[in-house]
Amino acid sequence: MTALPFDNSYARLPGRFFSRVQPDTAPAPELIRLNRGLADVLRLDADWLSSPDGIAMLAGGALPGEADSIAMAYAGHQFGGWVPQLGDGRALLLGEVVGRDGLRRDVQLKGSGRTPYSRQGDGKAPLGPVLREYIVSEAMAALGVPTSRSLAAVLTGETVYRETPLPGAVLTRVAESHIRVGTFQYFGAHGDRDGLRELANYAIARHYPAAADSDRPYRKLLDGVISRQARLIPKWMGLGFIHGVMNTDNMQIAGETIDYGPCAFMEAFHPKTVFSSIDHFGRYAWVNQPRIAEWNLARLAEALIPLLADDEAEAIADARDALSGFAPQLSAELADTFERKFGLPEGQDGNSEFIESAFTLMAENAVDFTLFFRELTRFASGTDNAGFKSLFREAGGADAWLEAWKKTSGTGDPSERTKRMQRQNPVFIPRNHRVEEAIRRAMSNDFGPFHRLVDVLKSPFREQPEHADLERRPRPEERVQRTFCGT
Repeated sequence: MTALPFDNSYARLPGRFFSRVQPDTAPAPELIRLNRGLADVLRLDADWLSSPDGIAMLAGGALPGEADSIAMAYAGHQFGGWVPQLGDGRALLLGEVVGRDGLRRDVQLKGSGRTPYSRQGDGKAPLGPVLREYIVSEAMAALGVPTSRSLAAVLTGETVYRETPLPGAVLTRVAESHIRVGTFQYFGAHGDRDGLRELANYAIARHYPAAADSDRPYRKLLDGVISRQARLIPKWMGLGFIHGVMNTDNMQIAGETIDYGPCAFMEAFHPKTVFSSIDHFGRYAWVNQPRIAEWNLARLAEALIPLLADDEAEAIADARDALSGFAPQLSAELADTFERKFGLPEGQDGNSEFIESAFTLMAENAVDFTLFFRELTRFASGTDNAGFKSLFREAGGADAWLEAWKKTSGTGDPSERTKRMQRQNPVFIPRNHRVEEAIRRAMSNDFGPFHRLVDVLKSPFREQPEHADLERRPRPEERVQRTFCGT
């Protein structure tokens, strides 16, 4: 096994796709955590990665010869506003590895220093956002959500200045791709049809190879991205996850969740819940995520119009036809997600109305989203209803709802129903106050809560009574009202 078996295909694209940049060398790198399980999947030598040379590399220094560090160019709509030049302002793609499963993945450093796309930023990352992304991305993977992964978190030994001086850190992020909707927008906005075609051909070869055999490969590429996003967003919503910055530069074309900045998990249920401190008008609220995903995909379709057909009117009609498939796909996936969460028979008449009525009741009672399904699953498995009723302001409303649920959930095998619910409804999520606690303690060099949270969240559907405190909703004084971007 070699330490870093890089095979760098994106770096072989034309130079205007990226800028070659050397990361900054950290003065005193120190390993916080290495994801040995992921390293093994990637065929990386975990012992070497945790050695002084490996830690130095994970912090941005001592790159092996196989690395070819590049900052990728892209554009994007941020909160609906067009920004023609973005790019990796604090990230560097070191290279790609082909794992034991045959998948090609990017290995990227976040927080390793300034790039040509940093604008006025320093390209560095404070410790807090690095720990947040490690915790949440690994939890999302364990929860069954397609996502970027975290290979390592490393202290750099330097101070990063935001509102206050903070410890600097670097995250090693792994993803099937870092090509974004904004990458296509970048070439489209520049009128670079050759670059757009080359990017699309690369994306097809790497992520949608079946499209290469079609007589309309670029339409098939668009269809493929639309389908993956239609499957992804319901998985978020079924967990109460709110991305926080669903800009087009944060929507990846391979269908993974990336960029865990001001993300959070909804606690007291309300469909318009927002946490991000910069989402002043609720654009990316929980309930708005399907609509925003469709809006982002429309921007991808616009960028691809020069490739869809020679005649512009025909290309626009083709793009609209492709986009028309998103809402039905997403609606079907969302219905399936919540039918399984509620333990309802698949496709039963009246399911959607019952689910909507449940959401109304949950919002009226400010019921904790995760605990609602956790306690409903326990009730379905034979536990009394005391835990479920305790979530409501009015216990009588809970009693009436449970009676309606018994009728709606049908007469099938209750053990099978319970198993289905247990597979869909986690015991543990990365609760916002626990993430904040882990970050706060780490600022005092106590990484115990961070490691404990990561370890427990490896098995989010499994009962772990010794960690039952991590299930609980926050006390009023522990509630996290706002989350922040790390830039």
